[in-house]
Amino acid sequence: MRIVVLVSGSGTNLQAVIDAVASGQVQAELAAVGSDVSGCGGLARAETAGIPTFAVPLPRGATGDQRSQWNRQLCQQVRSHRPDLLVSSGFMKILSAEFLQQVGAPVINTHPALLPSFPGAHGVRDALAAGVKITGCTVHQVDAGVDTGPILAQAAVEVRADDDEAALHERIKVQERRLLVETLRRIAAGELVLS
Repeated sequence: MRIVVLVSGSGTNLQAVIDAVASGQVQAELAAVGSDVSGCGGLARAETAGIPTFAVPLPRGATGDQRSQWNRQLCQQVRSHRPDLLVSSGFMKILSAEFLQQVGAPVINTHPALLPSFPGAHGVRDALAAGVKITGCTVHQVDAGVDTGPILAQAAVEVRADDDEAALHERIKVQERRLLVETLRRIAAGELVLS
């Protein structure tokens, strides 16, 4: 199974996947890592591991036409690596319906909340603001909505009385890394079939 991973930040989830593939825990090949942020930490992690990288930055304040063009360019880059699966992990851009139709592989995403609760870019902040006692993380298949695709796996994380957004997010990330690796293991082994 050839995997392409999309990241926007430091790439801690990506590092968990790199380690799991290197150890044989996940029977897959990391074909490439791409980003919307040139020089981000995730790209550096991939380069250190000898994985091909690419960046397709989206201009700040991009209009509808610019976003459409960006989605097409990103899709071309991803497709050039012939993935069997695309993993969006800490990738902070929404992929268009056109991208999802054209990319030629299923797409999965990690999200730092228990979907369908708290979708969108601020799942941790929104969970804290709502006063929930339990939140967590989700791995789901991406569809044309925002965090609305079929849920593949979830893990719960307790919200502590003294939590701020950073502390809670760090505990969620620990579970997110574990959940992503286990989901990829199951997909690669044929135990979990994507639509």
